[in-house]
Amino acid sequence: MTSTLTWSQLRDLKCAELEGAADGWGRASNRADAGRDGIDKQLMNGLRGTQQGEAADAAVARLRQLSRNFQYVYTECGLLRTALNSLAHEMRAQQRALQEALGDADALKFTVHADGSVTYPEAGEDLIDGKPLPGGTATGRGLPGLLPSSGLVAPNPHAAKAQEIADRVEKAVRTATEIDWRYTRILRKLKAEEGLKVPDTTWTDTATDAGAVRGAARGYLKDAIPHDASAVERKAWWAGLTQEQREEYLAVYPDQIGNLDGIPAGVRDAANRDNLQLLIGKLEGRGDERAETQLAGLREIDRQLNDNRKPPMFLLGIGDEGNGRAIVSYGNPDTSRNVSAYVPGLNTSLDEEFAKGDLKRAWDTAKGTVKYDHSSAAIVWLGYDAPQTPDGLASLAVMGDERAERGGRALNGFMSGLVATNENEDPHLTAIGHSYGSRTVGAATQWDGGIPGVDDIVLVGSPGVGVDRAEDLAVGKDHVFVGAAEHDVVTMLPSKQQAAVGVAGLIAAGPLGSFVAGEFADQGDDDLWFGKDPASEAFGARRFPVSEGPRLIGKDGFSIDAHSQYFDPRRDAVSADSIALIAAGRSGKVKMEEPR
Repeated sequence: MTSTLTWSQLRDLKCAELEGAADGWGRASNRADAGRDGIDKQLMNGLRGTQQGEAADAAVARLRQLSRNFQYVYTECGLLRTALNSLAHEMRAQQRALQEALGDADALKFTVHADGSVTYPEAGEDLIDGKPLPGGTATGRGLPGLLPSSGLVAPNPHAAKAQEIADRVEKAVRTATEIDWRYTRILRKLKAEEGLKVPDTTWTDTATDAGAVRGAARGYLKDAIPHDASAVERKAWWAGLTQEQREEYLAVYPDQIGNLDGIPAGVRDAANRDNLQLLIGKLEGRGDERAETQLAGLREIDRQLNDNRKPPMFLLGIGDEGNGRAIVSYGNPDTSRNVSAYVPGLNTSLDEEFAKGDLKRAWDTAKGTVKYDHSSAAIVWLGYDAPQTPDGLASLAVMGDERAERGGRALNGFMSGLVATNENEDPHLTAIGHSYGSRTVGAATQWDGGIPGVDDIVLVGSPGVGVDRAEDLAVGKDHVFVGAAEHDVVTMLPSKQQAAVGVAGLIAAGPLGSFVAGEFADQGDDDLWFGKDPASEAFGARRFPVSEGPRLIGKDGFSIDAHSQYFDPRRDAVSADSIALIAAGRSGKVKMEEPR
């Protein structure tokens, strides 16, 4: 790599002009963001509320495209701003290094030449004739600090210092040259395609652009993100940033800010909506099964975000790691007095089924809760890797405790964030676990004295929670509520010990195979796959009535629908209403039934 950059050019570089250009791109980014916000919250909402028909649908589609274009402009301009600011930041550091070297040379009366060489005067005295030792010129050695010492000592006492200054000058110039080339490549790629549409392929390029800027701006921004801090400390960090700093973090690191517990919900939502588009662009065109599965889920979430749902959607987390991550709230969890978090279970992953089914469960809970207290929000939390069984319930034997333990710790971190950002003096928080999600909730209660801020726990379709008594869940047994459908096979799985005594063929089929065979199902000792049956008298929780659900094997064949209808106000109105009452802090109005 060659360069025409000289030390005098580095010295005279006006970094403030780079920062001024960055400010200009920042203003353009903000205008695009304001335009998108106006379209989403005013134009489209107004159009949907007053107009119907094909013309209205076509207008909404065009407004969505315009909003998408504004979002693209916002993202790209934000990347340009941070790239220029980061360039100025790195160049200014090399300027300081150069200026310190020049200052040392000036103090010693050395001369620094245009090529970076350093001339020093005569000094000392010759041991033979006593005359001053001649001066000389030192030239940078290319890679200062990497060359071994020759073992020879230059006679002039100025020589070593001059050499060191020459090396410092050269190092500053060489580093600045590398910075210049690196950012030149990045900035050249931040160029929009012609035309008014922003297809997924353009977002693929944008995802690449964002990755490049993130890598370049690591020292400028990323190192300051408090990943290892508490939720309260993260909230304070965000509050202490300037508006410009916040805008840069949102533009360059939406994936990290959007998934950082302790950051306000509105900020996380804005970051994750942008990151959602970057993820779609990142996965677009890969063609592998995992990418296609996650793309279907991401696109369905994106579609719903534009549906103007009530309560409004907040995207509190999104990611493609593991089986995928998605956290969606219906209602603002920062301003709501009542906040519930529903943890899904077995076979849940970021796919279209999750985006349609699990999101609907949270939405149904939100609508039900708002009937009792308008200041309510309901969340679906897919913040962990739930067990995946290719054969459905027929291979439940793969379920162990490890994923629940990891998920429980992550759930605690998320709930800590909700406690930190909620604006109410004493909000009412409810943790809801379904299926294996109930085991994850159970694991979360065992960390550091329980789930942060949670007042009530709801367990439905549970195969056990890892403890044998409701009072061990850290909220008091009177605040643990259980729903177990008569025909929900998961709530009657045999214990691991019971399944283990079956014949080899039944063991291979897993606990459900044992159940169907009628050999080793729980015959009344209250032990399930993960401990005591939460619906049993021995466990000590409060059991609310639910529909018995369709039989496992009925006239229409095999069905496990009894395991999935607890939240559905149409298929199980009593259960859905009971969950809503508990989430609204009105558990006293829930009718109870006898335990098993």
